[in-house]
Amino acid sequence: MTTGTTTETDRGADFTAPRADELAALLLAKDRPARPGALSASLTFGWRAMLKIKHVPEQLFDVTAFPIMMVLMYTYLFGGALAGSVSAYVQFLLPGILVMSVVMITMYTGVSVNTDIEKGVFDRFRTLPIWRPAPMVGYLLGDVVRYLIASAVMLSVGLLIGYRPGGGVVGVLLGVALLLVFSFAFSWIWTMFGLLLRSEKSVMGVSMMVIFPLTFLSNVFVDPRTMPGWLQAFVNNSPVTHLATAVRELMAGAWPAADIAWSLGWSVLFVVVFGAVTMRLYNRK
Repeated sequence: MTTGTTTETDRGADFTAPRADELAALLLAKDRPARPGALSASLTFGWRAMLKIKHVPEQLFDVTAFPIMMVLMYTYLFGGALAGSVSAYVQFLLPGILVMSVVMITMYTGVSVNTDIEKGVFDRFRTLPIWRPAPMVGYLLGDVVRYLIASAVMLSVGLLIGYRPGGGVVGVLLGVALLLVFSFAFSWIWTMFGLLLRSEKSVMGVSMMVIFPLTFLSNVFVDPRTMPGWLQAFVNNSPVTHLATAVRELMAGAWPAADIAWSLGWSVLFVVVFGAVTMRLYNRK
């Protein structure tokens, strides 16, 4: 008996599923989005680092409260003993303590990398059709913003307690720019350790073992001429000493060509050596 009702089976009887080759042709016919370039991908991952700060603002403690504490503590603790007055010592100390503080917080790049590896995020990154170093470069670009914040905070505190840069605004900007270039390059060391070590505590431990001798055995606090001869040989050839001298002189209005060249040379060396090692470890992780 025939009724006027059409069943689901009747409606689907005339439907023919597309074959595999037809489906492939349909997919290929559609315009695919262009593959992101190296700069675009790196900036995207840099923005990701910024969003992490937005959602966890406590991460800014090390670039706000810590630099303020360092400036005030060392200025008022050693100023009278080493230079006779706080106002005299802060002219020498502030550029050096600025270099020390920013260089020290570079280690958090490695900690962030290691944390994402433990969470499995990097497994997803490797499946994306992007420039392979983009996630690493993104971390470093995000941290450059943190370095800028730390520099602004420390310079503001320094100006409040009597620091007066002879080079004016231009000298300060040049000094900060050199510091950012060096810190970006220096951070590649910690991305390597972030990939190499098993936990973020291990990354922090190794970082402290490297950073503390490198920053304290420099001309950040005192002139190396007051040190023993064997120690002067190490301090005078330290990358942090070259950087601190260059930043200090730029902010004072001078042009220390040799120390600027050394600082840029160290930066290139860090990127070439540790950047290559980092990417090799990243590709094999």
